[in-house]
Amino acid sequence: MNQPTQASQAHQAPSTPNAKVFIEGRYNKLCRDLPQTVFFCPECKGHPRRRRKCERCEGFGKLTRDSVQELVTWVLGKAFGTRKNKFHGAGREDVDVRMLGTGRPFVLEFVNPKVFDVDLAELEAEVNRRNEGRLAIHGLHWTEKARIQVIKETHHAKEYGARVSKGGPVDPSRYEELIGQRIEVTQSTPDRVAHRRALKDRQRWIEFLSIEENEAGELDVVMRTQHGTYVKEVLSGEGGNTEPSLAGMLGVDCTCLELDVLAILDEEGNPETEYERPPRTFGAGL
Repeated sequence: MNQPTQASQAHQAPSTPNAKVFIEGRYNKLCRDLPQTVFFCPECKGHPRRRRKCERCEGFGKLTRDSVQELVTWVLGKAFGTRKNKFHGAGREDVDVRMLGTGRPFVLEFVNPKVFDVDLAELEAEVNRRNEGRLAIHGLHWTEKARIQVIKETHHAKEYGARVSKGGPVDPSRYEELIGQRIEVTQSTPDRVAHRRALKDRQRWIEFLSIEENEAGELDVVMRTQHGTYVKEVLSGEGGNTEPSLAGMLGVDCTCLELDVLAILDEEGNPETEYERPPRTFGAGL
């Protein structure tokens, strides 16, 4: 068993109504069909009665079979003796985007747990065993409510790797001209998220670290972007909704075929992150 920490000892008390425990860690998403949280059907919202006749999800109530949240909480929730939980991530990636590198920080909040004496290392290993090739979590540890605000509100740049198709030949010297400079872009809200994001223009910075043409004639792009950047649209331009874009700067159509998050960075794009700071004394902010 893990040696109990101050935090875990505090969670050994008998269960009380609305008691909560908080577990922090990081996850790597290794596949392209997994949302971060439960992906309820936008038509029936997963309602037990409405979903029965829902054509959009065919009665399933969700648009994907599972999620990072579900794959983790099915194991941890059973150990804690509760199904009630909330997943708090440091941002999120699209369903079809992998989360690589050191992973994305998250906090799991369990409500009304019945069991407190659990081995987090053992649970972490069980989650990874069940989901080999799809999902990996690491660094699970007891934490506190105050960490949720840090996780969710800290602005962080990200490093991406993208596979990009291009609509014609490009002089390789044009790739070199883009490397290493911080470029300011203006983005209108993309069509794909207009149903859940305010319609406005956003100014963001991007940096291309490398652009290389592979044997298939596609581009392998590594880039860093400011928090809140719509990366797929930076590459394609989305018909002028993002200016400038990789497509515009190269003078050919560009389409993002695959996208990976390679690293979570600090606000200015440096590897040191806010999330590595040790949490405050257990109990602050509860």
